Amino acid sequence: MAFSLTSGAFKDGTAIPVKHTCDGADVSPPLAWSGPPEGTRSFALIVDDPDAPAGTWVHWVLYNVPAAVSELPENVAKVESLDLDGARQGRNDFRRPGYGGPCPPAGPAHRYFFKLYALDAPLKLKAGAQNKDIEAAMQGHVLGSAQLIGTYARQKR
Repeated sequence: MAFSLTSGAFKDGTAIPVKHTCDGADVSPPLAWSGPPEGTRSFALIVDDPDAPAGTWVHWVLYNVPAAVSELPENVAKVESLDLDGARQGRNDFRRPGYGGPCPPAGPAHRYFFKLYALDAPLKLKAGAQNKDIEAAMQGHVLGSAQLIGTYARQKR
C-alpha cells in the first residue's frame, strides 16, 4: 500500500474551500493518511505556497506527530504544543504557530503543497521551530513522503 495523504475538504489538484483560507474562517482542513513506511516513528507536515510573490511561503509546520496517529481533524488549535503525545507546531511565515490558510494576492490561483513526511525518529526540536529548523532536523530521517496539492485564487475587489 502506497503512502498517501488525503483531505475530506478537497481532492488533490482542486480548489481549497474558502473556509480554510484567510477569506473564510482560516481553519485547517481535515487530513488523513495511510500506508506509512515500515519503521515510521513520527510524522512531520509542511504546507507551503511556492507561487508566493516573495518566494515560497510557509503556511503550516507540524512535527513529532506520533506514528499511531493517522489523521488530523479540521481546525487544529493554533498553539505550539498539541494534545497529541508530544506533537508540536512550529512558526509559519505569518510568524505564529499553527495553520495559516491561503491568502494570495488577487490574480491567478496559487498552489498549496501539503507534504507529510514519515520519519524514523521524533525530531529533537522545541515547540515553535521554523520550517528551516525542521527541514534540517529531518535530514537522514525521512523514510517516505506523501503529498496533497490544493489551489486557491482570490478575486480582484
